[in-house]
Amino acid sequence: MQGGPLEKNAPGAGMALSLSTISFTACFAVWTIFSIIGVQIKKDLGLTEAQFGLLAGAPILTGSLIRVGLGVWADRVGGRRLSLGLMLSAAAATLLLTRAQTYPQFLLGALGVGVAGGVFAVGVAYVSKFFPKSRQGTALGVFGAGNVGSAVTKLLAPMVMLAFGWKAVAEVWALALAVIAVVSFLLTRDEPGLAERRVAAQTNTLAKPASSPLLKLQVWRFALYYFFVFGAFVALALWLPHYLVGVYGLDIRVAGLLAAAYSIPGSVFRVVGGWLSDKIGARRVMYITFGVSVICTFILSYPPTQYVIEGVRGPISFRLALGLVPFVVLLFVLGFAMSLGKAAVYKHIPVYYPDSIGAVGGLVGMVGGVGGFVLPIVFGALNDLTGVWTSCFMLLFVLVATALAWMHLAVRRMERARTPQLSNLPELPEMEALHPAPSALTAVIRGQNP
Repeated sequence: MQGGPLEKNAPGAGMALSLSTISFTACFAVWTIFSIIGVQIKKDLGLTEAQFGLLAGAPILTGSLIRVGLGVWADRVGGRRLSLGLMLSAAAATLLLTRAQTYPQFLLGALGVGVAGGVFAVGVAYVSKFFPKSRQGTALGVFGAGNVGSAVTKLLAPMVMLAFGWKAVAEVWALALAVIAVVSFLLTRDEPGLAERRVAAQTNTLAKPASSPLLKLQVWRFALYYFFVFGAFVALALWLPHYLVGVYGLDIRVAGLLAAAYSIPGSVFRVVGGWLSDKIGARRVMYITFGVSVICTFILSYPPTQYVIEGVRGPISFRLALGLVPFVVLLFVLGFAMSLGKAAVYKHIPVYYPDSIGAVGGLVGMVGGVGGFVLPIVFGALNDLTGVWTSCFMLLFVLVATALAWMHLAVRRMERARTPQLSNLPELPEMEALHPAPSALTAVIRGQNP
């Protein structure tokens, strides 16, 4: 395959990837705009915590729910024009926020802003078609690094808001999004094979491939992976300021800065995840992601505990608690592992479903986005129910352990299906002499990698 025509990028691949990544970064910045301007809106309208949570989460929810339909549509009509329409619509909704005066009006505007989150599903379908399978992981990793847009909003929006008010943030973000949308449309080209897919769509030959993969259990397994690596990542980015203030007594500005710093590496290292997926395989990267995440969430979930031991000379008491520095280190390691996994999940999709990248990618992205909306709500409910701050990490530990177990069982099932002789292997190597293997099985055993 080396040097073959199938290994070459399609014409315009570099420009398509660069501008799609910039567009996604801008969309993600708009998608999370209420994390900053919502604070001032809450004060102006006198909103309750529940009302504020719904307002901040509305764009996340709507941007996630529309991803499946947008993914299917992108496969049929092309991602370039669809991205233009979505970004201009999101820019208009963001600008109209400045005209809102009541809570229902702001909530309606937030639903419109959420359209920006749907660009991810369109971009995955668009970008992947410019690259061969051997480079799709890296390309999608670069594109997915646009998650850093949330950090852009957290870092820049407060300065604009303090200087000119929250309406200026909405106006600047809307203008920037519209300009980037138009520039991207003018400087990029349609993805390869679009004309053929449009003809096929008119004759309904794409109807079955676009929808039937969504019924497969494997797709929903990928969705569970993304529920953790993306949904939990977004949830922690939203939850961290509150957690750091409540547990470690930090100033809200310091807590917000740490939350932004967590978002940056957790987004940028997605590129590394894509590169690793191309080099060593997405499955190995997922094992690394889940293995590291299980260890980190287990340690983070352990609550501060006071122990009293009956010693020889009387009771001995000591306390186990995670300090701020080790907490931040573990959190960054967890974010790094999640960033690798986000790229690895989407490396699977073009390989298994090359004709339904948009549909499958849209469903997986939708489930992940819903996780970003639901998990912070569950974190708060667990705090109320248990009274333990680390209960959020307990939930994440159960979630990632379940994903790891399901993935490993699926891999083992696939291995045994492809190599039935493996089912006759002894339970332990030392038992091989007690269960003589047929000659064919012996050859298989000897041929296995250590």
